[in-house]
Amino acid sequence: MTTTDPLSPVSRTALSVALVRAYESSRPEPLFTDPYAAAFVTASGMPMPTSGPASGLAKGLVVHGILRTRFYDDRLLAAGADQVVLLAAGLDARAYRLDWPAGTRLFELDLAPVLTFKQQVLDELGADPAGERTTLPGDLLDPDWPRRLVEAGLDPGRPTVWLAEGLLVYLTADQAAGLLTAVGTLSAPGSRLLLEKGRDVTSTPQDPALAHITDLWQGGLGPHTHEWLDAHGWNTRLTLLDEVAAVYGRPFPPGSGPSTTGFIEAVRTGDNGRDSSAR
Repeated sequence: MTTTDPLSPVSRTALSVALVRAYESSRPEPLFTDPYAAAFVTASGMPMPTSGPASGLAKGLVVHGILRTRFYDDRLLAAGADQVVLLAAGLDARAYRLDWPAGTRLFELDLAPVLTFKQQVLDELGADPAGERTTLPGDLLDPDWPRRLVEAGLDPGRPTVWLAEGLLVYLTADQAAGLLTAVGTLSAPGSRLLLEKGRDVTSTPQDPALAHITDLWQGGLGPHTHEWLDAHGWNTRLTLLDEVAAVYGRPFPPGSGPSTTGFIEAVRTGDNGRDSSAR
């Protein structure tokens, strides 16, 4: 199936992620297998690359995307919550490709065109989710999304595991803080939040081939994301990308340099709806 691309510039970055996942899935010993990623790319009409990434930044982003996928796969399954929310889910196929425990309910939030495109591809493949899957179209900058998520079946009285993969960098600091505050109000003690450490986008190297991605970066809460969470009712654990690369045996390619980015796993410690730091 080939479609007319209905996605916004930010949403189209999900196709770049799918491309990375398709590439990794085709390797002899992949860190993960995503059998749907290549179908998303093909259906979009995006041309498949004829060579690997050229610049150090591009190589680093590919390795980051691969390690990030596997790290979040492992942490989502280890979290033990039967409610999982994928914020700005994009073309994430975890509801279909991971071995979720019986009774797991997954919620995917994203813009309507993204979810529609995704569902068309999955339907053509005859894909069935491994857990109960609910999609919720809408804009995460709309303050009404928490109410709609509860109406769709999320129980804020029970622990939830949240994934904000590759999301906050596309938001301003105020938007990121507002989103994370909303997540906190829906998170019972013991809930978990997975997201990136954040980066200083003002020092990002320039690569014209990646401008369609990097020009959209607004920085979110930057390198201090974990500190913000610690001050707002969460207890964070930071794992640097270098550590993840060592664990999975995927060192950075020559020329990409060491990374100061990483991944945050935050556990909700405050009462639901109130930050513990306010008491």
